[in-house]
Amino acid sequence: MKLAPESCGEAPGRGRLKGRRILVVGGGQDTRGLDDPPIGNGRAMSILFSREGAMVAVADRIRESAEATVRAAARDGVFAMTANVANPDEVLTMVSSAHERLLGIDGLVYNVGIGVGDPWLAGATADSWDKVFAVNLRGAMLTLKAALPVMEEGSSIVLISSIASMKPGSRLPAYDASKAALGGLMRHAGIEGERRGIRVNIVAPGLMDTSIGRAATQGRPGRAKTAVPLGRQGTGWETAYATLFLLSDEAAYITGQILAVDGGMTALR
Repeated sequence: MKLAPESCGEAPGRGRLKGRRILVVGGGQDTRGLDDPPIGNGRAMSILFSREGAMVAVADRIRESAEATVRAAARDGVFAMTANVANPDEVLTMVSSAHERLLGIDGLVYNVGIGVGDPWLAGATADSWDKVFAVNLRGAMLTLKAALPVMEEGSSIVLISSIASMKPGSRLPAYDASKAALGGLMRHAGIEGERRGIRVNIVAPGLMDTSIGRAATQGRPGRAKTAVPLGRQGTGWETAYATLFLLSDEAAYITGQILAVDGGMTALR
């Protein structure tokens, strides 16, 4: 099946985010040791937002990964930052530094998520549960708490969740529960932001052909045989374009919503 230029990251920029100042939390990429990994969601988003005219702060736990994204973007106004979202002090520093260097923030993406521990409830432990929630949910809360007061009127926030928040499948209860809980956080942040026109939405990717996705398939080979209505796994670029839409003024009347980017899995299967 031939993919559209947008699905491959080959479409030209159209100025859809011209003049915007966006912080991408989780803008690096975990290559999982692959020699030629497909692009991940965070890296694709950072590159695409820059291509569409935005200044972009690329934050990641691993500095080298964020810097690789900056090199791949190859544009002015894109810079790397280091932050571990499990550390509250580092979250505060990340937001304040991005705000200072960008001269304001009017776009924020939280693209961080981990799944650790053995599968099923039998494999869950208190420590692994707390570790997942500290990154997937508490880190998102801390980021929103720091960012909302300093964001401009009419800003947009997008949290990257997963269709694991909507239907079972990952077999990791802490991952599923933490991603589902992002919906409640998103709605609350939407209420807090509404008086200043700050929109808050979620993008929920399905089975994506990323390095993390390929690692998941190695651990659970049946994942590759999942019947996706559109007949294939998605790309990081397709997550990026959905997020771009919600950040842009094209989505100016959309808030409090979950957009599944899943080839029809949640609606048709």
